[in-house]
Amino acid sequence: MRRRKFISLAAGAAVTWPLVAHAQQPDRMRRVGVLSSLAETDPEAQAWDAAFRKRLIELGWIDGRSIHIDYRWGAGSVDRMRLFARELVQLNPDAVVTISTPATAALQAETRTIPIVFAWVSDPVGSGFVSSLAHPGGNITGFLNIEASVIGKWLTLMRESAPQVSRIGFLYNPQTAPYAQYYLDTFRAASSALAIEAIDAPVRSTEDVEAFMTKLGGEGGAGLFVMSDTSMIVYRKMIYSLAARYRLPTIYPYRVFAAEGGLMSYGVVVADLLRGAASYIDRILRGEKPDELAVQQPTRFELVINVKTAKTLGLTIPTWMLVAAEEVIE
Repeated sequence: MRRRKFISLAAGAAVTWPLVAHAQQPDRMRRVGVLSSLAETDPEAQAWDAAFRKRLIELGWIDGRSIHIDYRWGAGSVDRMRLFARELVQLNPDAVVTISTPATAALQAETRTIPIVFAWVSDPVGSGFVSSLAHPGGNITGFLNIEASVIGKWLTLMRESAPQVSRIGFLYNPQTAPYAQYYLDTFRAASSALAIEAIDAPVRSTEDVEAFMTKLGGEGGAGLFVMSDTSMIVYRKMIYSLAARYRLPTIYPYRVFAAEGGLMSYGVVVADLLRGAASYIDRILRGEKPDELAVQQPTRFELVINVKTAKTLGLTIPTWMLVAAEEVIE
């Protein structure tokens, strides 16, 4: 059940244009590319796309009338994203939206002139996409997803819901999460302060995921964190299943994980990032430059708890957490 309604992204992440400006038709059909790290058939990818398209329509850009959108779907493959980045650049679009760090890196390798707006990146400065958040300094800008400081919140949620946990694995794929160190440094420091063993868990395939979670689940007092990472979304159904099999309390970065059977999630609303990206595309198509648009930090976070999964794991979720949750899945 939904606990409360939320406000949209802060005013800095979106611009309200005069209605007359929205109604004006451009002098030519504009072309925008979208490179997503997910598969076209993934329901989560479809939800993100719907949020992006809806915001564009609100801003006066209708696919097939005032704008043409070219989609490419990476389906979790870095090689596919590189191939599709090259294809999109060859189409000479007015701007490109990228969804994930690997997608952004692939586009950056192909062009330093076509404007790029990323909608789901963890560490744009460390990844070399921008000079700073306030002054991007090139052809790339966009919207951050989850900052490393969220790890402290995850640790609090784990201790409160599963106090028996003394060891936590942090699951990620180094191929699709080259920024992993950004999270791991904070994870190790925060875990050490709470006398919790921090376990680095790089995986490169479903076989690796199964092997690690089987080992972790075979040892007592274990829990799991799942990094904000393309591969983790692709692998999510396997992760839920193994977490249930080995009774591993697990905290995830986005609502979709808890909605589909994971224990709980705490993170940003990804659809907000796509709406923000649409607003930046609107501004770029109307003449602004990426280096004039600051990288925006997330302003809205949500805690989602799956009580049914908690019961299966033998956990009792504290009342304060249930009250604080934006959504409790019964």
